[in-house]
Amino acid sequence: MSKPAADPALSLELSVDRSSPVPLYFQLAQQLESAIERGRLVPGSLLGNEIDLAGRLGLSRPTVRQAIQSLVDKGLLVRRRGVGTQVVHSRIRRPLELSSLYDDLLAAGQRPTTRVLRNETVPATAEAAAALAVPEGSQVRYVERLRLAYGEPMAQLRNYLPEGLLTLDTPRLEATGLYRLLRVAGVTLHSARQSVGARAATAEEAIRLAEPEGAPLLTMERTTYDSTGRAVEFGTHTYRASRYSFEFQLLVRP
Repeated sequence: MSKPAADPALSLELSVDRSSPVPLYFQLAQQLESAIERGRLVPGSLLGNEIDLAGRLGLSRPTVRQAIQSLVDKGLLVRRRGVGTQVVHSRIRRPLELSSLYDDLLAAGQRPTTRVLRNETVPATAEAAAALAVPEGSQVRYVERLRLAYGEPMAQLRNYLPEGLLTLDTPRLEATGLYRLLRVAGVTLHSARQSVGARAATAEEAIRLAEPEGAPLLTMERTTYDSTGRAVEFGTHTYRASRYSFEFQLLVRP
């Protein structure tokens, strides 16, 4: 008979500080969340027995259960009947810099895939025309994609590009990121202007992003410029707030 798989949580260096004002369950939850984000507890890993974890740390079972439940509520763990508590995924923290979601997911150890929903030439909307500095109603390339990680939807991406800038066939869009295709085409990305916001998911977005209707979504609008100052891309994207966050680095002026 084969031996049961070892609990990956047992290999982690977990500890709690009883003199700290931080609740014990929160200390444990933070350490487990960090292990998930750093890839020490990979998606699909079973967390193991609450009783064993409680005994190892000298904690009560309700304290351990509260720590695990907080990560279940965040969507990092899931309880499956007959299986146990399993790691689902890590939350993606994306730095606000000129990079693509595809590259950021790769850097975070995720497995990005893309589903192209639309890839066609359309008349420029007033918003897209203003961003790309082209006449309203002129022809632009419109690309709409669903980005997934480990097969789970992460974001819906909508991009407008000047017509004729590069060839965007659907197989290439499904195989890699848009910024990589721009660079391959000889476009030197230099800078961008972007804004981040939030709103509730529409019924259509909720279905595509596997969220309840009205769930909070992060939004981002970005206009990207090449080394000559030409606008080469205007994007309006929506991200699952339960799975995604943006990080800011703030510098103090002297």
